[in-house]
This record gives sequence, structure tokens and C-alpha cells, in this order.
Amino acid sequence: MSLKETLSSVLAAALGVQSNKARERDFSKGKPSHFIAAGIAFTLLFILIIFGVVKTVLHLAGI
Repeated sequence: MSLKETLSSVLAAALGVQSNKARERDFSKGKPSHFIAAGIAFTLLFILIIFGVVKTVLHLAGI
């Protein structure tokens, strides 16, 4: 699987919109280590984005 396909699958799975066809492709062609690494990277990026948004909103609110 390509990097683009792996990232697409991780994003779709995180949003809960993964198709059955894509899920079957992931299990037949994908490597678990690639999905684990992409999932951890996505989770860390998501947390950092949420943290940044909260900090910005609190700063703009004067808190």
C-alpha cells in the first residue's frame, strides 16, 4: 500500500467512515506497523491542533 492509501485509511477510520472495501484492502495488503505508526502520528497531531485551538481561544478571550 502507498503512503497516501495508508493515511487515507487512517483518517477515514478516525472519522468512522471507512468503507468495507477499503477495510478489506487494508487487512489484505497493509502492514500493521504502518497503520500503528500513522495512527499514533494522527493522534498526536490531533491533540496538538486541539491544544493550539484552545490556547488561541483562551488568549483571545483574555483568560
